[in-house]
Amino acid sequence: MFSRLKQWFSGTENSKREGKGSAMATQNDDRLKNNKVGPVLRSGDMADAAVDAAEIDNPGKEISVEDMRAYLRISTDGELILKRETMEECLGRPFEMKELEVDLSSFAGQIDINTDRARFYLNTAL
Repeated sequence: MFSRLKQWFSGTENSKREGKGSAMATQNDDRLKNNKVGPVLRSGDMADAAVDAAEIDNPGKEISVEDMRAYLRISTDGELILKRETMEECLGRPFEMKELEVDLSSFAGQIDINTDRARFYLNTAL
């Protein structure tokens, strides 16, 4: 069983069945070298505000947004910050960071939330 898992992770199991050995291994390697971080939020006002806030609070970074209808995946490389005051501006109302957690269905990277900001980050870049 262990050797079969090892083959699956290395891509060699697929090479025996499908003849895709090195292409499959390269694809798996590329997925493992992903440095993207950020929230995955249920679609709605909060997610829309988070997209705007991410662009404002992370100047000079390319912010990627994947709209999956039911949720939005917001990401960038290495570190993404969402500030409470920016979320308030984007929502047009008072906002507490704990409200973000209600619509936060998942996230990439590590997360650090306090009363003034949410930080999604990686300690080590791949």
